[in-house]
Amino acid sequence: MFVYYVELALRSLTRNKVVTVLMIMTLALGIGASIATLTLFNLLSGDPIPEKSGKLFYPQIDPRMTQADGDEIPNLMTYTDAMNLLRANRAERQVVTALTWTKVKQNAAESHPFFTAALMTTTDFFPMFDTPFRYGGGWSRVDEERREPVVVIGDQLNEKLFKGDNSVGQVLRIGDHDFRIVGVLKPWSLQPRFYTSLLGSRNYGDGTSMFLPLFTARADLMSPVSVNCFDASADTTKLESAGCLWLGFWAELPSESAVKDYKAFLNNYVREQIALGRMRRSTFELRDVMQWLRYIHVVPDNVRVQTGLAFGFLLICIVNTVGLLLSKCLRRSQEIGVRRALGASRKAIFAQFMVEASIIGVAGGVLGLVFAELGVWGIRHQPAEYAKLAHLDLGMFAFTFVMALVASLLAGIVPAWRASVLAPSLQLKST
Repeated sequence: MFVYYVELALRSLTRNKVVTVLMIMTLALGIGASIATLTLFNLLSGDPIPEKSGKLFYPQIDPRMTQADGDEIPNLMTYTDAMNLLRANRAERQVVTALTWTKVKQNAAESHPFFTAALMTTTDFFPMFDTPFRYGGGWSRVDEERREPVVVIGDQLNEKLFKGDNSVGQVLRIGDHDFRIVGVLKPWSLQPRFYTSLLGSRNYGDGTSMFLPLFTARADLMSPVSVNCFDASADTTKLESAGCLWLGFWAELPSESAVKDYKAFLNNYVREQIALGRMRRSTFELRDVMQWLRYIHVVPDNVRVQTGLAFGFLLICIVNTVGLLLSKCLRRSQEIGVRRALGASRKAIFAQFMVEASIIGVAGGVLGLVFAELGVWGIRHQPAEYAKLAHLDLGMFAFTFVMALVASLLAGIVPAWRASVLAPSLQLKST
């Protein structure tokens, strides 16, 4: 019976080619726009480290003495607070981070210097974020304490400077000092690179080029990209003692009890600093990765608006398809009346029209994929750092056809119901 319904549907669709093309194009445009914007939304709102996102937490405290209680807590920390939390060692792992911009040169006569971003951080960074190494490994705590000039480089930088060979032991001129390479990462780039703790600062795209021990980098006078001083008399050349916010802090807390204990520790720490006269606000925050990304609005508002508009456009397309299917149904009322008079049940008529709607949906899904691919291509050519990451994966391909089928079935329900309730006697009298 299904094959018979398909034959009837194809016959009907080819009989009114212009209307059929309009319905398919209408659905395809709505589906293509929706899938393209949904692809971008999923890219920006996805979990960058799903295996650990519920275990990595970003604490926030406010050392500013002049802020009102209703003001938001700063995203970054002072050196004093970051070091106090680091030395307290209340988490399974904890790291301090700051992004810097520095000059790099290979120790070869023919090489040319260039500038690149580097992350200043501490020893636990690599095990905390599960960074995969191709050669070597991270620096040790002894290296960190001795301010050893060591560096871990990313895969792309290793390809650029050493053509992918094992470069452990090689020396790079970073800033004004020589640094020895102790590790080379495999291709690794979290999207977004939330660990930099900086909103909108090279958060998407290629991975971080270099990782430097924080204390060594600061001893070599490397400056952080983002510095926010709340003390008017702060000396930005002495950030370790100045009233300036410039460090991010991440703590790995593997269980709910560990999170509870760490919150209690933060509460005690803030109260202790208030007693010492360093702070006045007793509020603090502790957010996991996804909570942190939502807090800093990693998905731009314009992307949310575009996604909403695209699905609104899809709804309009579905309504227009309903109108086209309904007009087709009314023009075929005599045909339906004959079929009913010959013994076709209302259920059979309803099924026939739903099969017809499904065929339109499948065709709309195929064409919608083409439009979606064009939309994603357009996104990739936008002047945004995340743009080149946009692509349709297998899951989105499957979702496109599901959406097309659902949209066409929704569009076909009213016309199919209208066709199934037509009184055959009235239609036969009018013939």
